[in-house]
Amino acid sequence: MSHLQQFFLDSKSLRGLSFSASCGINFPSWLTIPRKLLNSLTLCGSFISLTAWVLTSTVVITCMYFLVCAMGLCGNALVIYVILRYAKMKTVTNIYILNLAVADVLFMLGLPFIAIQLALVHWPFGPVLCRVVMTVDSLNQFTSIFCLMVMSIDRYLAVVHPIKSTKWRKPRMAKTINLAVWGVSLMVNLPIVIYSGVITKHDGCFCTIVWPEPQEAYYTAFMFYTFILGFFLPLMVICLCYLCIIIKVKSSGIRVGSSKRKRSERKVTRMVSIVVAVFVFCWLPFYVFNVTSVTGTISTTPILRSTFAFVVVLGYANSCANPILYAFLSENFKKSFQNVLCLKNVGGLDEVDRSDSRQDKSRMMNDPTETQSTLLNGDLQTSI
Repeated sequence: MSHLQQFFLDSKSLRGLSFSASCGINFPSWLTIPRKLLNSLTLCGSFISLTAWVLTSTVVITCMYFLVCAMGLCGNALVIYVILRYAKMKTVTNIYILNLAVADVLFMLGLPFIAIQLALVHWPFGPVLCRVVMTVDSLNQFTSIFCLMVMSIDRYLAVVHPIKSTKWRKPRMAKTINLAVWGVSLMVNLPIVIYSGVITKHDGCFCTIVWPEPQEAYYTAFMFYTFILGFFLPLMVICLCYLCIIIKVKSSGIRVGSSKRKRSERKVTRMVSIVVAVFVFCWLPFYVFNVTSVTGTISTTPILRSTFAFVVVLGYANSCANPILYAFLSENFKKSFQNVLCLKNVGGLDEVDRSDSRQDKSRMMNDPTETQSTLLNGDLQTSI
């Protein structure tokens, strides 16, 4: 989340004061408060309460950052391992999941640096590492969202066009698409690559985006740029894909039997609600803060700063949720995890059932209608 500091470090941000002499109490030199808010505080009790809030929220948020980082790294590393380890896991869909997990792992790696800057209110790692962290962090922020969009398109092709899409839905094509996703993400991320750096402000150094003049115009354009490409457009594509899936399953389910139709509708509805709801829940607050920060509809206060930091944690938490959403809902992933974690010994994961594959191909050649019904009502429809 390489532009999270922009909410506080742009031209509208706080003009801080040190509290070290306030109310006769020695506070940390890094603790700051807006001048207007300080002038409005006439009682030391209110001042101390506000200081306690800032200190407490900083500690809590920093701990949450490290917790999310640990969970995200462990969960996504497990996903990567089982896909690479077991032959039966190397499907088209799982190749997209692998790309998503790699992006999420890299996304998590930048979180400790951001947490340290939050705790110290200072960037101690120098300009080179600042540019690296900012670039990798933002690159994988876009890559993660683009991966979700690609997976939604893949689900659309598998369900709505199961036969026509067979020539496109192959492992080699999936790998090519994954490379294209990284290439597009890199192009979208060029402003971060060019303008990220360290600035000195409020008696400290901060890793952020150093915009050229006019800074306000660049900052505003960047906020809308990331909102449209990093949230709005992917969300529209995801919603459109799953809307088409629901329509297709409902119309096809009537012909293939009531019980299968109900089961298919239930699975698809659950999948759609989880994917869309979690995506919106995790990212919408972050982009709302970004957009409102440039429209001037909110004023920055210490409490709002802490709230925004919680919102940033929520965005990172989406990477923790991805292994659950796209892996634990799959029976093959569950068996693989049980094997790796020594919870249960499940055989057959290293083998590809070639006899079943030959039977499936034969059935597709002899009865395309039956194949389409199977695709619409089987695991291919809802497995992510």
